[in-house]
Amino acid sequence: MTKKIKQPILAFQDIRELKGKIHHLKPIVIIGNNGLTPAVIQEIDRALNDHELIKIRVHIKDSKEELAKITQEICTKTNATAIQTIGHIVAVYRKNLQNEDD
Repeated sequence: MTKKIKQPILAFQDIRELKGKIHHLKPIVIIGNNGLTPAVIQEIDRALNDHELIKIRVHIKDSKEELAKITQEICTKTNATAIQTIGHIVAVYRKNLQNEDD
């Protein structure tokens, strides 16, 4: 897993820009019947390292509270920031600090 470095709070303009980029992305990770397992967290972490901004499809019953709980858990465990939730799609962002070194 990635080192737990506190993500900077994103400005409104940054979030708006990221929302514009989200529209064209397809979900990279799908959370199914088994829920948010350690393997799924690891895959989300790997996807964030590769892409920084990803979409996650969450297959749950129509429960906004459950979706919010899963989103919060993803963000906590991967040190990411939730950008947007539409339906069963969650978009999260985590700056890849390794890209800055290039």
